[in-house]
Amino acid sequence: MIEAEIITEEHSFAERWFNVRRQGRLLVFGADPSEALLRRWGLSVDAAGIDTFIDIVLDAIPENVGVIKPQSAFFEARGWQGMRSLERLIREARAMGALVLLDAKRGDIGSTADAYGSAYLGTAAPLQVDAITVAPYLGLDALTPMIHRAAASGSAVFVVARSSNPEGRALQTATLAEGVSVENALLRDIGRMNEAYGLGTVNAVVGVHTPPLRDEVLRSSNALFLCPGFGAQGTTAVDIATAFRSLTDRVLPTASRSLLDAGPDPKALADRWATLNEELAVALASV
Repeated sequence: MIEAEIITEEHSFAERWFNVRRQGRLLVFGADPSEALLRRWGLSVDAAGIDTFIDIVLDAIPENVGVIKPQSAFFEARGWQGMRSLERLIREARAMGALVLLDAKRGDIGSTADAYGSAYLGTAAPLQVDAITVAPYLGLDALTPMIHRAAASGSAVFVVARSSNPEGRALQTATLAEGVSVENALLRDIGRMNEAYGLGTVNAVVGVHTPPLRDEVLRSSNALFLCPGFGAQGTTAVDIATAFRSLTDRVLPTASRSLLDAGPDPKALADRWATLNEELAVALASV
């Protein structure tokens, strides 16, 4: 059994992640209470079903899971009751010592971007998380108010640079006038921001595709990398190790469907997490 350690905001998100990783807790637990999953688990497709889902997940994560990643959309779909449930999951998971990385892909400009930041980042936030995914397609600089809040509170943003879904490839590989692809330009500009903020404030969502991103492109971002798609979307532990071979300590692989398919028994979920986590450990240590 991996020994858990309570995580506080006394350190940056990157420091807290490296602390989790040193304990061997590599796999991010994707908490996605989709309608299909709730039905498969025999739960009602409403706020009550989501609350039971949360109870099961919280039973499964103690002592092992270092990072949990709720998908905000599935909670929003249940209205205000669902958002109340999301707040409970965030609060109770963090109290157990897990980092919470909210998958919300927020992104806007000016005061709206700042409002998103005030909702999720910092001790005054009503839905305080350790990190949040953001969408950069209104311009990376437009996210500056959220990034400032992240830096000030020891939290982080993860910018979608190279998503795991094939539909994103046309946009993300498009060439800008300067001759650089969109995804490479985003990683370059993240690196420029991190010259001021340091490692781990502005990070990147990077899925595994062929060809892989060049080592120098990844390294130039001075970022951590959230890698979606492990398991259900076809990405293997070896794929992840190969894609991030020079930066394996910076990758946060995440599993949702391939993990949650083991439920609803909490022990079965914990065992599946441990099995997938061990696959990752072996693969990442081999490169």
